[in-house]
Amino acid sequence: MQLIGLKKWPKTVAGIDCAFSRDKKKIIACAALLKLPGFELIETKNTVQDLMFPYIPGLLSFREAPACIAAVKKLKNEPDAFLIDGQGVAHPRRFGLACHLGLFFGKPTIGCAKSRLTGSFEEPPLEKSSYSPLKDGDEIIGAVVRTRTNVKPVFVSVGNKCLLKDAIKIILDCTTKYRIPEPARLAHQLVSALKLKT
Repeated sequence: MQLIGLKKWPKTVAGIDCAFSRDKKKIIACAALLKLPGFELIETKNTVQDLMFPYIPGLLSFREAPACIAAVKKLKNEPDAFLIDGQGVAHPRRFGLACHLGLFFGKPTIGCAKSRLTGSFEEPPLEKSSYSPLKDGDEIIGAVVRTRTNVKPVFVSVGNKCLLKDAIKIILDCTTKYRIPEPARLAHQLVSALKLKT
């Protein structure tokens, strides 16, 4: 995992989300690639795989990563960056799904989760673009980012090849009128639709 500042701002961002099938025997993953700015949809891909790794608390990414990687491999266009519905370094082992995928993809990768997994924080101001640090003791492991005024924040952390300040800005650049950034929101919609059929 590399924590380095972005030399080139991403022009395309892929959102990745995954879910378990209703019988909990398969994993569904979707990737949605959008162009920035403007959020023009370039392409979407998905995959459904049998679950091969047992449930172990804190090691969820070992169940999810293979399907996420398979979905991304189907993309015809290579994303400049990735938004993952999950944690990066804001993880008890400092290595969540966004970190795992970042190593495979070798690109800037950001975890954007709907809820906190670990750490403590003070609520950021209620205005959009406000944020506060997510800490574990004295260590800053992410940021609590308000993507909409008067709406619950999201939990942002680095996965690979970017700094936290870059991750926050990309999340805000990818957010429109919804709480969840557009690439991740679209990937979530695709996964939810597939889950109904799986």
